[in-house]
Amino acid sequence: MSNFKEIQPQEFVYSPFKLIGEEWMLITAEKDGKANTMTASWGGLGVMWGKNVAYIAIRPQRYTKEFIDNSDTFSLTFFDDGFKKALGYLGATSGRDEDKIAKSNLTIQHTDCVPYFAEAKIAIICKKLYAQEYKPELFVDQEINEKCYPDADHHTLYIAEITKILVKE
Repeated sequence: MSNFKEIQPQEFVYSPFKLIGEEWMLITAEKDGKANTMTASWGGLGVMWGKNVAYIAIRPQRYTKEFIDNSDTFSLTFFDDGFKKALGYLGATSGRDEDKIAKSNLTIQHTDCVPYFAEAKIAIICKKLYAQEYKPELFVDQEINEKCYPDADHHTLYIAEITKILVKE
């Protein structure tokens, strides 16, 4: 946990709207000793079932989904503006095709056996609680379904308990 300190969720003073929607995040998990990551700008933080949670959504074709599905844990990492190019690359390139983490020059480290990035300013460690595929017939606003899912590649929603929040010191 070099140069990170753990904070309690109640001490988290960052806007999830800015962090996720504007600055983006990396969703990272491990499968069979190999890590994979993807850039995301959809998701959130909150409280569910009396637990502090994060929620993320991943499309079925994303390689990272295999890693999330095969692990009980994952991390969400957030970076300073200087990493926007790397985040763009990690979002546009599949780990199926190349070792994109190595090419991004980011460094994987672990806490509680969960991979996250040494260069991040914030790492949120998560334990999966729930997963469900979005279903077209459940959209109250069908315009969202039509606009966001013309290929019927509906996301899977994951809700995960936040087990640790690390911030750069």
